[in-house]
Amino acid sequence: MTAPALYEIETSEGDGTTHPVEQLWTPGEDAAGNGFIAHRGLHVTGLDDPTDDHLYPIAFLVLGHQRWADIIEAAAAYMDRVHGWRNLHLYPGDDSAELIPRIPRAVHTHGAFLRHPHPDHDCGCEWDDTWRMVWAPETEPGAVPVTAMRHPAAPAAAATIPNPDHGPLPATWAA
Repeated sequence: MTAPALYEIETSEGDGTTHPVEQLWTPGEDAAGNGFIAHRGLHVTGLDDPTDDHLYPIAFLVLGHQRWADIIEAAAAYMDRVHGWRNLHLYPGDDSAELIPRIPRAVHTHGAFLRHPHPDHDCGCEWDDTWRMVWAPETEPGAVPVTAMRHPAAPAAAATIPNPDHGPLPATWAA
């Protein structure tokens, strides 16, 4: 008996044969051209909830295992550069009287990046040249070390970032 896969690469049968419509992607030098911004040598991006379309990120993802203070600075730079807003405590337009007690802790974990489309089967759809990430143990093929942190104004359950204190996905608190 084998354990079920944590993620599956999506397939299509458009021409009568099944072929992948995604590929594993390892962000590197091409990260800046694919939604990440470079800030002091770190590549950071904002994440949306997989079930909703938010105006602002509900979480931040930095490639590699980074210090908590560095991800806070990178997340603030992302909000400033992408959304023109430097404050991490509230979303732009939120009531400034609303209390957000502190910035959530960042976690070191791993993710597998899946890029659409598979390069051998260009489909021309709206998802061309987009990627999605799924949390994965470091032993999963294609897993990349990442540091993740929920946006302080996002509901705790919205970001679904692995929790080192409990949960099925491995993670450790960032220093």
